[in-house]
Amino acid sequence: MSARHLTVIEQDNASGGVSFWQAGDNHSVADGRGVSLADYIHAMYGMIRQAGARRVLLIGCGGGTLATMLHRARVRVTMVDIDAASFEIARTYFHLPAAIECHVGDGAAFLRDTPARYDAIVLDAYSAGTIPAQFRRASFFRLAKSRMRPRGAIFLANLMAADDHDRAPDRIARLMQAAWRDVRLHDADGYVNRNVVAVAGAVRDLKPPRLTMRPQRQARSIARSLAELTFRLPR
Repeated sequence: MSARHLTVIEQDNASGGVSFWQAGDNHSVADGRGVSLADYIHAMYGMIRQAGARRVLLIGCGGGTLATMLHRARVRVTMVDIDAASFEIARTYFHLPAAIECHVGDGAAFLRDTPARYDAIVLDAYSAGTIPAQFRRASFFRLAKSRMRPRGAIFLANLMAADDHDRAPDRIARLMQAAWRDVRLHDADGYVNRNVVAVAGAVRDLKPPRLTMRPQRQARSIARSLAELTFRLPR
């Protein structure tokens, strides 16, 4: 297997923590119950819970930690991923519940074909460290909006910033503005190679989320990281 496609599952026997690596990129890190140890996952979980979402679509699986956390909060979750192996990894190593509806396929194609309407849609899909091209178009965001309920729904995207000068998240946020008037970035300057969550739709009443589902380890550090993050407008 080439380094480009190498998948590694790393388990810390002392703590029970599990990490999912693919082609050198970390796709998930969780405690022994499948609760994420990544601050941005807890941020998205908090926003979805604030919005009162009951039906959520996740595009991109990774270790499935966000899906697992939402399921435990009695949220109905559907996941779509182009790679069937991601679902097997999530079930085997990250405690993804069997009750979660999983579809193998392209997220944009799934949205075109589904008659369902969602309270929240989350885009967290990467290939070779980059968001696939079909998810970086204004037409995709308009399609996503058409599959969301007309009131109270939110759209979230996990983006990456290399440093404070990297405007890639802001460019995606401006594309999102073709579909939604209100778009914000949940971010904190001063960090390299950081996750930035773009959120659109019914965002006016959202507050910067705090830790509400405590993992078995690193809870204090995750809580501190969340406290540093706030909403800003696209630059």
